[in-house]
Amino acid sequence: MDVQDAQKQRAALPAHVIEVGDEPLVRPERDSVGGWPFLDDAQEWPSCFCGEKLALLFQLDVPQGLEPFGGDHLLVFHCRAHNDASEPECAGGRLVPRYWDAPQLPYPRPFWRILLQRQAALPAAEPEPSVRAMPLTLRPFVDAPDDRGIGAQTFKLGGMPSWAQDPESYTCACGAELEYLCQVPEGMEFAVRPGLPEQPYSVGPDAYGMFLGNEVYLLACPAHCDPAAVWPVCQN
Repeated sequence: MDVQDAQKQRAALPAHVIEVGDEPLVRPERDSVGGWPFLDDAQEWPSCFCGEKLALLFQLDVPQGLEPFGGDHLLVFHCRAHNDASEPECAGGRLVPRYWDAPQLPYPRPFWRILLQRQAALPAAEPEPSVRAMPLTLRPFVDAPDDRGIGAQTFKLGGMPSWAQDPESYTCACGAELEYLCQVPEGMEFAVRPGLPEQPYSVGPDAYGMFLGNEVYLLACPAHCDPAAVWPVCQN
């Protein structure tokens, strides 16, 4: 094994590719597109600043071994009526306090909510009404970066992000350095039920997207200072 091969092997990281199934769900599952959100007892279904209940795009259990988030339950909500890219607001080298609620100009608050729950034992009584409930399957693989240090460009947990532009890093308001958790590929679509209003800037009336269809990298607080301490980096 030469030096370059040894470096690649050392850099390889455990990951899970996320696959969307074909058969609609008829009962709650913890790994799903849409479906019944598993929220902590004290956590309400989040709403957008516009008053509309946010759509659950997907949720999943983070497998043990993907530390420091192993055992957490990840939920990604996004507004149907608002669709834009995320813009971080920083102060003194850190994201501002409660950055998950900070203004996203021209909006007074974000149009999404991303949660890492630790006590999510029971599903909500009702399923997500807009997004078609589909199962997710997590399959482990070893994410070995290429010669540019770029990981697999796919829907995945863990591994190495496949940055479309320059890598980005952020310090949480609590002082911890946010760590990469999940990647959603560019143009990811989430099928919706017929007859619903079309999402702005989406691909059409039969699917919702997130953050204008950008490639999205979820960076989360390893200190778990708040369930919403997750920042979505958008690149294309």
